[in-house]
Amino acid sequence: MSGLVRKSFDSPEETRPFEDGKGRVDVVDLGAGSVGRGVFEPGWKWSDHVKPIAKTDSCQAAHIGYCLSGRMVVVMDDGERLEFGPGDLMITPPGHDAWVVGDEACVLIDWQGFADYAKR
Repeated sequence: MSGLVRKSFDSPEETRPFEDGKGRVDVVDLGAGSVGRGVFEPGWKWSDHVKPIAKTDSCQAAHIGYCLSGRMVVVMDDGERLEFGPGDLMITPPGHDAWVVGDEACVLIDWQGFADYAKR
């Protein structure tokens, strides 16, 4: 990769809406990989709003991300559970469910798991 690259989530290469209008993933390709911004609306839950798209029992994407706003609970298939909020960095291995907590949208930037996330 040579030279500078500038992209914006205001004009992503792709936007993938979740079921029932509960949010979306905006994806930008930086050449060296994709970065996603997930907007998860209040009431969003992976098992309700992405599972029908992914067609897996739990989310099989690995995530490395940063929470900009809102709150999200992630529960691993083995029961381990953690809540993330603004300013938190996260590493989430494959095999989890997740949902928004409260009445504010959760906005996350993800450097690993959104390349194929919620792709129809």
